[in-house]
Amino acid sequence: MPSRLSLPTGYVTFLEELKAGIRQAQVRAVLAANSELVLLYWRMGRKLLEQQSREGWGAQVIERLSADLQRAFPSMKGFSVRNLKYMRTFAEAWPDERIVQQVVAQIPWGHHLRLLDRVRDPDHRLFYVHQVLEHGWSRSVLMHQIEGGLHKRQGHAITNFARTLPSPQSDLAQQSLKDPYTLDFLPLGPELRERELERELLVHIRDFLLELGVGFAFVGSQVPIEVGRKDFYIDLLFYHLRLRCFVVIDLKTGDFEPEHAGKMNFYLSAVDDSLRHENDQPSIGLILCKHRDRVIVEYSLRDTKKPIGVSAYKLTERLPNKFARNLPSVQQLEAELKRKGRRR
Repeated sequence: MPSRLSLPTGYVTFLEELKAGIRQAQVRAVLAANSELVLLYWRMGRKLLEQQSREGWGAQVIERLSADLQRAFPSMKGFSVRNLKYMRTFAEAWPDERIVQQVVAQIPWGHHLRLLDRVRDPDHRLFYVHQVLEHGWSRSVLMHQIEGGLHKRQGHAITNFARTLPSPQSDLAQQSLKDPYTLDFLPLGPELRERELERELLVHIRDFLLELGVGFAFVGSQVPIEVGRKDFYIDLLFYHLRLRCFVVIDLKTGDFEPEHAGKMNFYLSAVDDSLRHENDQPSIGLILCKHRDRVIVEYSLRDTKKPIGVSAYKLTERLPNKFARNLPSVQQLEAELKRKGRRR
């Protein structure tokens, strides 16, 4: 038990310093403010790192420390052995106190635990902290974005925004698009038609909006636009609340082709003439295709006048039923592994 541990030199003084720091934080904010709690955890973690580096304290000391802190502050949660180790890891992951105070401490502790477990790179971790602050993500949404590798995709669509939109609108628009888009929530195989893809996106519109990102509001599908005496139909039409503009999405189940840019340029002109309000920003287009060649896209967008982006999408690869039926189930695999284990 931790109480039987022979205490190392300096432990009692160290414990009293921690208690004093906790009481000061209680007085300042009664730990109601999240930033105070996160800052407290960071400072405790830093002190643990310093003591372990200087005195060589091991795991048994953390167990004793956990028991003493819980005894001293029985109404407070967060002093478990596991959480104390997280505090130490947290302080090690964020060595700059200024960044912790100004940015990092502004998101909940539970979010930090997910980041510490799943994101190793400091720059990527800071990216997700900023995203949580900007969009107010819950922990489940944060996990979804981490698992989807958002930091690798955000702002990576091939666009002509820098040439066709004024700053800072061009930067905001660029960061609003991804490449590729992950549509793994769709129950579709690799072979599909455009109308089938559109139909399934509408069925799963909530998941699609989550993948598009914050700010996209759905306007409609197959939206009619009359030009001359002929009607044309836009696959998907959105309005971006932050960009203050319409976003036209054209779905392609094959490779990007140069003529797709010309068609999108036409759609954007029609939307700007018939739907755009005088206070709206210029409409932007997103061509969402199965594959795209960067050089072909860049050539196709070079002389276009309207802001257009091109991104690929990814679907979950599904085995055909005739193959899936012949594969063993998870239960069968587990039974076979147990049987082989008994033979040994």
